[in-house]
Amino acid sequence: MNAPHEPTQRAHDVAPPEFPSRLPNVGTTIFTVMSALATEHEAVNLGQGFPDFGCDARIVDAVAKAMRDGHNQYPPMAGIAALRDAIANKIEAVHGRRYDPLTEVTVTAGATQALLTAILATVHRGDEVVVLEPTYDSYLPSIELAGGTPVFVTLEAPDYRVPFDKLAAAITPRTRLILINTPHNPTGTVWHAEDMRKLEDIVRGTNVLIVSDEVYEHMVYDGAPHQSVARYPELAARSFVVSSFGKTFHVTGWKVGYVAAPAPLTAEFRKVHQFNVFTVNTPMQVGIADYLRDPAPYLELAAFYQRKRDFFRAGLGGTRFKLLPCEGTYFQCVDYSAISDMSEEDFSKWLTREIGVAAIPVSAFYHERHESGVVRFCFAKREETLATALDRLSRL
Repeated sequence: MNAPHEPTQRAHDVAPPEFPSRLPNVGTTIFTVMSALATEHEAVNLGQGFPDFGCDARIVDAVAKAMRDGHNQYPPMAGIAALRDAIANKIEAVHGRRYDPLTEVTVTAGATQALLTAILATVHRGDEVVVLEPTYDSYLPSIELAGGTPVFVTLEAPDYRVPFDKLAAAITPRTRLILINTPHNPTGTVWHAEDMRKLEDIVRGTNVLIVSDEVYEHMVYDGAPHQSVARYPELAARSFVVSSFGKTFHVTGWKVGYVAAPAPLTAEFRKVHQFNVFTVNTPMQVGIADYLRDPAPYLELAAFYQRKRDFFRAGLGGTRFKLLPCEGTYFQCVDYSAISDMSEEDFSKWLTREIGVAAIPVSAFYHERHESGVVRFCFAKREETLATALDRLSRL
């Protein structure tokens, strides 16, 4: 018998082939860095945006029932009919526009996949995409993967309102897409009706498309309505509207969202969707569809989070932080210039190590270094978590 072949090198000693990175500028995110630092120093983590409390037991029961009832195989590519019907009904009831659930609503694997798919479906190499920054961190890599060129319009502290003159000036014959986000992560600002009207004026007569990231749509405070692009026919006709059940129902780990768009846009979206995801977890779709029969959980969400916002803001009022406006989302930005002249990243790390509360530097949401002396806290936490953080912050 021949002796078995013995490799001259162990597998882990063999270097893999070199190849050029598709995302050469992407490294470890600030969220990963700050969460690890928070764990190391046993800090209260108000950095990453996810709840530390459970979801409604009814939605868990609905998903478990769907599993027991045998809904465990592939669903239709665009999502199960019951869930697309429920989404269309919700949008119509809340925002006043009827989307056809068959041809204009697609269930996605969370909002991040929805955003990437919309960009890949519409942006060609050399196309320009207008981005309002500070901006959610998936936007720029998605544009880069599509071969597009980001064009930046900067929102400035303390109010982070959109400079519409600069937005209008950013539009060129090469503009394919504008990315908007309301309520806005990380700043907590929201678009108002007059803002939507200004956007209508800017894009009228162009072929510019819009991706409207509305994952915090049910977290708008002080009685104000969420101004979805779906409310505005001229905007809706050119827009992909993105939302997230993970954000709305406190189940961020489930990664289920949706996109609503006119049929021609949806057809292009689904061409990409069917190959980068194909479809989304069946029992969760069935369970969410059942849960959506009661509108109270999303209609009451603004009041739920406003209580947390008001509790957290009241506590911060006793510190040296300067509170910035928080009209929506579950994020509160603060100016720390009365406390320190450190950079935002250095201050966030110091706050985590020395005070025991983790925050995120808002400078991390810009494509280049942009210091405003502002950090972001997440208040989607239990009251006792927020109280512990506030006690520690009161030492400053």
